[in-house]
Amino acid sequence: HVQLVESGGGSVQAGGSLRLSCVVSGYTYSSYCLGWFRQAPGKEREGIASLDPDGSTKYADSVKGRFTISQDSDKGTVYLQMDTLKPEDTAMYYCTADDPTCTSLSWAPGWDYWGQGTQVTVS
Repeated sequence: HVQLVESGGGSVQAGGSLRLSCVVSGYTYSSYCLGWFRQAPGKEREGIASLDPDGSTKYADSVKGRFTISQDSDKGTVYLQMDTLKPEDTAMYYCTADDPTCTSLSWAPGWDYWGQGTQVTVS
């Protein structure tokens, strides 16, 4: 049973940084695609970053150059480093996993597993 548990959300001033963590368990870590989505109130869920099993990454234009997705395979953890945060980054952030290849970031329903979310508020 695949489980994803996020942490690291919180409140921060504009221009600040946060690092989200997601502990992934229940499967062979290196064989899955990992990603981060976010959803603001009244808006659709937005895919913002993905990490393929081969190590390649993709980012939404809205976060490119400011956010970085990475992983520590030994710890079974995927991270989202968020720098130069803006008020429009305020949202619930979700960790996701997809098997065996990465569904497009523009298609949230295609991702197989989801965490419970962690709130990020930028003021």
